[in-house]
Amino acid sequence: MRRIWKIKDPDPAFQDSLSHDLNISKVTAQLLLNRGVDSAAGASAFLECSLSSCHDPFLLKDMDKAVSRIKRAISSHEKIIIYGDYDVDGMTSVALLYLCLKNLGLSPETYIPNRLEEGYGLNTIAIKKAQRDDVSLIITVDCGISSFKEIELANSLSIDVIVTDHHEILDSRMPPAYAVVNPLQENCKYPFKHLAGVGIAYKLASALYEGTSNNAEEFLDLVSLGTVADVAPIVGENRILAKHGLEELNKRKRTGLRALMEASGLTGKDISSGHIGFILGPRINAMGRVGSPEKALELLLSVDEPRAKELAGILNSENRNRQKIESKISEEALSKVEREVNFKDHRVIVLASEGWHPGVIGIVASRIADRFYRPTILISLDGKYGKGSGRSVEHFHLFEYLLRCKDHLMGFGGHESACGITIEKDRIEAFRDMINNEASKDVDERVFSPKLNIDMDIPLDMLSEEVIAEIESLSPFGEDNPRPVLVSRNLIVKDGPRQIGKNGFKMLVTDNKVTCEAVTFGRGNIEAPKTGSGIDIAYTPSINDWQGLQSIQLELRDIK
Repeated sequence: MRRIWKIKDPDPAFQDSLSHDLNISKVTAQLLLNRGVDSAAGASAFLECSLSSCHDPFLLKDMDKAVSRIKRAISSHEKIIIYGDYDVDGMTSVALLYLCLKNLGLSPETYIPNRLEEGYGLNTIAIKKAQRDDVSLIITVDCGISSFKEIELANSLSIDVIVTDHHEILDSRMPPAYAVVNPLQENCKYPFKHLAGVGIAYKLASALYEGTSNNAEEFLDLVSLGTVADVAPIVGENRILAKHGLEELNKRKRTGLRALMEASGLTGKDISSGHIGFILGPRINAMGRVGSPEKALELLLSVDEPRAKELAGILNSENRNRQKIESKISEEALSKVEREVNFKDHRVIVLASEGWHPGVIGIVASRIADRFYRPTILISLDGKYGKGSGRSVEHFHLFEYLLRCKDHLMGFGGHESACGITIEKDRIEAFRDMINNEASKDVDERVFSPKLNIDMDIPLDMLSEEVIAEIESLSPFGEDNPRPVLVSRNLIVKDGPRQIGKNGFKMLVTDNKVTCEAVTFGRGNIEAPKTGSGIDIAYTPSINDWQGLQSIQLELRDIK
């Protein structure tokens, strides 16, 4: 499927002005503008990325109530449970708050539900167990905003609940908790609305630490891990926390994370957001999907090196198991797409099957959405009921379309780009029809055409090692701050292409002034051109350091 190249409109006047004011290249100036930076002051703040520019945690609605209640629990030696989610964001949130409260003199318990047996969020079995264990306060992290009946039960059992969450709020309804800390709630004055769950846990720790000798910055490695792995937008405060968190992560102070890096083949490497997204995050997530999330949490908290190495090995093994399960489901789902999906009428792909592992279907849904450029929901059936996981495409707000179809669902949650649902088997066909009917009413057909967002059209001679170093200063890259993509036109394939790896190739391209190496490792299914052919290329520039020799390398994203 050919992609439409969407090139951002250039602003030469802004490029000239910012280049002059900050002594940066015009390329970097345009990249900053493309990321919403439209002034010299804003550009300086973006490039400086200072922790001091983060917002006061007490601007979060109910933060004062939450801190007051937790401090009362500390002084009274109450029993507290930190209740989290089973993904990386949830587990790093639990680890962070556990370590924070431990530093303040408490020994809180932790609880992460089993995805298969208990499902997402607070559950009544856990709350009744908490009452039997004389727990008087539950603090949720990365969940709880939709747990109405569970929090009502806790209230009836004289257990206070503090909710810290970042997920969408359904119909502006708030759970009856002692305090709710979520920047998305009405009347919350916190300026940045896109913190991950671990970002909110960090804000809570910062607020609890005010007036003490403790410093919440020691948790920034956990914050970067959870924020990047949860695909939170890496802009504003998230970018600041992620950038400083990566610096902390690279110090390798935390025993468990150091062991995981070694087990993952990252010894001696400079950890980037890409390593979190593709190597570290999936290994932690695998425990919540197909293994035991408690072991992943134990790894994050471990200070015993032999045990940490053992746990890192377990995470590696479970990740391989997850990959095998994922591969099998992918084959079955692709076969179903061929048999069941009519792309002329189906704007949203909805597939269901018995035996699909509910912990893995979200990953497969993401792959199918990427391949066919349609929002995709996969449903794992178990008897009369199904659990589904969905992934969307750009400019299709999946959560809003679920709201329109809520009468067909037993439960649902999520946000613009991802969702989870529970549904009766007999309602799946009606749900599929309705969500497709709703999508056909008001969604521009062009939304379902794959696109490649491109930052700038430049001649090759605008690139230099200095310019590429400036581009790297815009990192960490991630959601809403992607690795820059540039286009250069009218190039000739001077040498190659030569195959590398299983599906990749490299070649030399030239505009008769500058010659560069262009390379792809097979991601994106780019077709290799012939030697001597004329091409336009979309690429991300980088510096290739090979045996001490540095050269400009163009990482191919597409070829025309």
